[in-house]
Amino acid sequence: MRSSKGFSLIELLIVVAIILIIAAIAVPSFLRSRIVAAESSAVASVRTLNTAQISYNSAYPTVGFASTLGALGGTSCAPPTSTGACLIDSVLASGQKNGYIFTVTNVTGSPNATYNVIGSPILWDYSGMRYFCSYEDAVVRASVTVITVCDGTVPPQN
Repeated sequence: MRSSKGFSLIELLIVVAIILIIAAIAVPSFLRSRIVAAESSAVASVRTLNTAQISYNSAYPTVGFASTLGALGGTSCAPPTSTGACLIDSVLASGQKNGYIFTVTNVTGSPNATYNVIGSPILWDYSGMRYFCSYEDAVVRASVTVITVCDGTVPPQN
């Protein structure tokens, strides 16, 4: 008998099968961790928008709360104005950040006395599995269903 160098086909198939089993276990955990990170970023963005709205209302009391994300953002901040207050970064002011879309809605009053901040995943179950919102009370709220109006009926985020 002569000895051969290398691996047999069976040995290579066993190694490939083991790698596939490990990948099948690891990939769902990786995907879930990415969703959790995107949701954490969305909660932080909603909190940032709440803080910006309170600061905007203090700085421009004749306007009240900002009616758009653009009014909270801005590119020319020397000096800030009610149309570009420079309270949030340009990425968040664009309305899309880390797999979520953010909107300011339901701004009413004269001056603007109410607002809703709503964060929705761009692709449900890929970039996020929950919707987030907040209003004047600055409590971040969450729901697994689409949020159109943020009020006391939406439960606080856990």
